[in-house]
Formats: sequence, C-alpha cells, structure tokens
Amino acid sequence: MAQPSYVGGPVQPTTAASTSLIPLGLADACITGGLWAARQRVNREVSIPNGARRLRDAGNLDDLAMAAAGTESQDYRGPVFMDSDVYKWLEAVAWEYAREPSDELAELFATTSGAVAAAQKNDGYLNTYVQVTRGGRERYRDLSSSHELYCMGHLIQAAVAGRRAGLDDTLWKVAIRVADHLVAAFGPDGLRDIDGHPVIEMALVELYRESGDERYLRLAQWFVDARGHGTNRAYGREPIYFSDRVPAVEASSVEGHAVRALYFAAGVCDVAVERGRDGKGYLDAQARQWEHMVDTKTYLTGGLGSRWDGEAFGDPYELPPDVAYCETCAAIGGVQWTWRRLLHTDDVRCADLAERILYNGFLSGTSLSGNEFFYVNTLQVRTGAVPDDHRQPANGRGKWFHVACCPPNVMRTVSSVAAYLATHDPDGLQLHVYANAELGADRRRVSVQTDYPWHGRVTVTVAATDQTEWTLSLRVPSWAESATVRVNDEPAEPADRQTGYVRLRRHWRPADRVVLDLPMPVRLTAADPRVDAVRGARAVERGPVVYALEQVDLPEGVVMEDVEIAAGASDPADWPATRRPDFLDDVVTVTVPLRDRRTGLNFTADAVPYFAWDNRGVGPMRVWIPLASPTT
Repeated sequence: MAQPSYVGGPVQPTTAASTSLIPLGLADACITGGLWAARQRVNREVSIPNGARRLRDAGNLDDLAMAAAGTESQDYRGPVFMDSDVYKWLEAVAWEYAREPSDELAELFATTSGAVAAAQKNDGYLNTYVQVTRGGRERYRDLSSSHELYCMGHLIQAAVAGRRAGLDDTLWKVAIRVADHLVAAFGPDGLRDIDGHPVIEMALVELYRESGDERYLRLAQWFVDARGHGTNRAYGREPIYFSDRVPAVEASSVEGHAVRALYFAAGVCDVAVERGRDGKGYLDAQARQWEHMVDTKTYLTGGLGSRWDGEAFGDPYELPPDVAYCETCAAIGGVQWTWRRLLHTDDVRCADLAERILYNGFLSGTSLSGNEFFYVNTLQVRTGAVPDDHRQPANGRGKWFHVACCPPNVMRTVSSVAAYLATHDPDGLQLHVYANAELGADRRRVSVQTDYPWHGRVTVTVAATDQTEWTLSLRVPSWAESATVRVNDEPAEPADRQTGYVRLRRHWRPADRVVLDLPMPVRLTAADPRVDAVRGARAVERGPVVYALEQVDLPEGVVMEDVEIAAGASDPADWPATRRPDFLDDVVTVTVPLRDRRTGLNFTADAVPYFAWDNRGVGPMRVWIPLASPTT
C-alpha cells in the first residue's frame, strides 16, 4: 500500500520500495535565502506568469477549448505535443503553491485544470491534437510520433503535484480517468504499442505511489518491458532514437535521443525500486548505464547529449564543446534519474552529479531575468557564428519556442528544487546539496546557513530533535580537499573518503551547531585525453561552479579564438576570486591570466559563472581554454 498523501515532492517512493534514503517533501524542505531563493523568486514573479501568457499566445489553451467543444477543424495550433507544455506549467504552479500558497496560484491551477477536464472524453482519453485535427485521426495509430502517452504522462505528473500540494482535485480526477483508460487499453490483453517519447512510466509509478492502486505500477512495468524490441520507427529514425534498441534489463549505456533516454531510465528506476527483488535485473543494468554515462558521455557542466542530429547522446568521449547540444530538458532528465539513483544507492557520486547539473547545465537554461530560455546549452560560441537554427545559442536565449518543452520544464524544476537538497532515513538526516534552508522530518530538523556556492562554509544548527541518538550526514564534494568539520566548536572526524560524507552520530540537542568548511580555491580542470575536441585545453572551476570567458570581458581587439591561458601563469589557487554584488545578480568572478596568441599580449580577464553567460548580450564564449606553449 502506498504511503498517505501529504505535501510531498516530485519523487516519493513507498515505504516498501528498495530505497536507502527517503526524500524530503516540500513541507519538510524550504529554501530561505541565497542563490536558489533568488531563482525561485524570479520563477514565481516572472517565469510562471509569463508562461501563462505564452501558453495562451501560442495556442495551447485554444487547442484545449476546441477539444472541449468537440470541434474538428484545421485550426489546431502547434506541434502534436502542445498539451504537455500546459501540464508542465501546471506542475510548476502546484509546486510553487506548495512552496508558498497563494489564492492567485490556487485559482490559476483550478481554472486551467477545469479547461483540461472539459476537453477529456467520456472514456478518459485526452489528446487535443487527435481530438481536434480534421481527418479522422485514430487514437494511438502513430504512437511512435504522436506523443499521446507522453502528454498523458505529464498530465499525471501535474495532477500528482496538485494532489501533494493540497490544491483543487479536478486535475487529479482527470488523471485517474486517464490512467484507468490506459489500464483498459494497453497491456498483454490490449494494445501492445509504446509511445515514442517515454515519461508515462515515471508518471504511472508516481500515481501508484500517491493512490495506492497497483494497476498503475503493473502498467508502468509493462511499458518498461515492452520497450527495447525494435518496434519504434518514425521521422526516418531507427529504434535507438526511441530507447527501443535493447530491453531495459540488457542496457549498458544511455543512447539515442537524450531526453527520451533519461526519462525512460528514471521510469525504469522507479519501477525497479517498487518491485523489490523483482527489480534487481533493472537496477543492475541501471548501474552499468549510469556509470558509462558519467564516465564517457557527460560534459563538464553536467550537460547531456552531444549531437544536434537526433538531439542525441553520441559515442563515448564524443563531447565537442562548440557543437554541444546539451538540451535543457536533458539536464532536467539527468537530475531526475540521478536523484532516483541516489535514493536507491546512497552513492555520493550521484549527489556530486546532481549538484554539477543543477549549478551549471541546468541553471544556464534560463536568463537571470527569468523570461528567456536556452533550448541548447553549448560550451562555446565562435566569433562570427551565423545561426542556422532558431535553437542556436548564437541567437541568445529565446522568449519561447515552437517546441516549447524547455521553459515550463525549467519552471517546474526551480519550483521544486528544495526537494533535491536532503533526505532522511530511520537513522537520521542526510544533506546532499547545500543552500540556505530549513530541512527535516520525524521531529529532527535543522537550519542551514551558507553563502554556497560562492563560499564554502556551511553552518548547520539543530532546530528540533527527538530523544534518540541519530546521525547527521554532510556531503563533502569530490572537489573539496582538506574539508574540516567542527561540532559546537570542537573538531570532528573528517569525511569518510569512501562514502564521501561526514557522518556525525550523537544525542543531539536544540542549538547544537555543526560547521563544515569546504575549501574553494580556483582550479584548472583537464578533460579525459580521449575527448579529442578539448585535448590541451583547461576549464576554470571554483567550488561547484564552472566558469566561462565572454567576449565582452576581453580587451578591445582580442579575438576569443586567439585567447589562451598564459604560459607560466601562477597557481590557479592564487587567482583572484571576487564577489560582485552589483554584477550578474551577485556572483563571484575569477580573474584569469591570459595571452593573445596572435599579438603576444598578456592580459587578465574575468571569467563568469557559466550559468550567467549571455545576460549582457550574446557573443563569443568558451569554457575550455587552450594552454599556451611554455616556449611562447
């Protein structure tokens, strides 16, 4: 039986799931200040209201209205998956309401849910493209390309969010009818086709977790097992594009369309942990896939997907910076899958990757103003770049997109990001990603004060505790050497390098204080030598943040492609890292010693956090900087 409903988060495994850690719901995790609070404020005040206008202007809501009226016409607007943008936006509204309730958000959710309910057919089916487009389109006739189950999956996720946030239950009822329709329509005794774009697997498992109805879990597992047999072909693409080349239990790497592969992997993980012993084969395959992805197919920024062709993962070590695709949705999918892996394994590397994606490859997907978005997150823009596609970062961030999957995906993730900070288990609390926050569960609560990611001091104060002995675990990132910990001003044992956590077990008292100091010198990072495109180059990092050079910060007349790190430059740990409260919404810049290869000029320039590039106008940019030859 699933656990009872409460103000939870996006991922809430049942008590019977084979997970090591339990995520904190949004009732138990509240961001109170710092970088993430600023991003959440902009998301609430700018992004979500702007999303409502964009959905109206793009025709998403008109499509729902035509479906509700039973109209068949040629006036359908947008791609076949227009419904999904509405549902992701609704999920953002729900998590935002859970974070900070308001009558305005409740009304937005209820009104839009009513429009969705009005469009639903009597038997539970709902897809505006099929319902509205003239020509007698059949349901599920072209599942490889129609995105029908994909749209329904996002609807279910939004409904679960609304349920956990305590909002109007109209959308919840719609989702139950959708799921019941799918249970009746698909499976061994029904339709045997699968959607070309996974997400229904994740959605059905979360619906099971919230409702307790095991039919939804069984159907999710059926969809998992039905994929991998080479049946999906569309757009001239082979099954690999649809994560349909090999069964989930045999997979050894992520491949094909990055977002599809990551959403499917997350859904497989959900099914596997809820199936207990029966899920072991899936989880063994997941371990192989995740390890291979991290080792050979992940950019320094945590970006995922190297090929424009097919929005796909490339071959191992195929990670060119200048033509990197790194779709914003893939960054989100990477967090979703990696977080689920962390819950199952308690592996610090999962927390390391989740943090790397969140602070770099994900945050870059939206402007500091909150109303412009990157679809593609490249690691280099060349001088004189001529965009040949509206998604090209050389265009700068866009206000919206014809394929608008990324903007509402960003919104729902920012609204719910507190759910990715910490976990608990019967033995205590585990802090994985640091931010100013109030965190806790089961009468064990802590307050976290920090200027992370700009400063490495993290102060954790016990706000409430029970009378038992329990363990407070603090992650020490892989880049943090010589970290120190003090409890009530007394030195504590250093982190266990095998687990990557400082584990402090004791009878805690209110006002007990733990101070974790993570040294944050600037460091130069070299890629694996098998990444041909950046061999001989270095990237600037500090703490969890990857840095980039922008043309606007170079001396007049210096061309980005002629810039290299000066020969004989001082130890990067000595390079100035400067807090800039009045610059790019309060960031730390790093002053880098450089050389103009063409003229021999030595100079310095400030590198900015990668996520903050293109907020002063688009122009040449690079993360990987060549090293000058020692003889020059």
